[in-house]
Amino acid sequence: MYNSQYIVVIWATIAVSLISSLPSSQGYSPREDARVIAEYKRELELNHAKIARQLVHQANWASVGSISTNKIVENYPMVNIVAIDDNDVHGNSTGKIRFLLTDLDFTGPDWQKNNKVTFTFTDEQTLNCQKAGKDPMEPTCARTMLSGQVKKMVEDDASYKPALDAFLKRHPAGTNWLKFHTFYLCELVIKNIFVLDFYGGPHEVSASDYYAITI
Repeated sequence: MYNSQYIVVIWATIAVSLISSLPSSQGYSPREDARVIAEYKRELELNHAKIARQLVHQANWASVGSISTNKIVENYPMVNIVAIDDNDVHGNSTGKIRFLLTDLDFTGPDWQKNNKVTFTFTDEQTLNCQKAGKDPMEPTCARTMLSGQVKKMVEDDASYKPALDAFLKRHPAGTNWLKFHTFYLCELVIKNIFVLDFYGGPHEVSASDYYAITI
């Protein structure tokens, strides 16, 4: 945790930097100083792991990037949309990202050749940023990027049916995907998480901190 003396020093440094950057004719602005300090104080209070969990839990889908196996764009990054779910059977967040894939699509063949993928979630998926007057590229329009590997879930494993039931409760159309298009249930084995939720660049979040959050 930051102690109060350390925060005061930081605020003072920010204020001095701000003042020195202003034209001499403009002078010192108490209002601008207060704004900078308020924004920095807000940044200190952000729980990046919690923001990542919330972005995942509120989303019905994600953008997923993989290394393409398609002959036309082989070895280029490929971005796809997949339906996701992180609920248990009671609708509570687990943080575990489950999704259906098929080898008829892009991501299915890609992960089997190079099992490295990245999922992206943004607060704009629920239009929260638009409602707040924020551009989706603004750092304050929170986003998280979770990188890891695809794990195909085994049907006779005890965790399989509860996970599938939770997914189909959220995505009823998945019943037909499984029946007619050879989809299979997968889970993301998370290796690293980045969260961008304020100015100053992304924050790294460990998988253990992410899973420890209760929402």
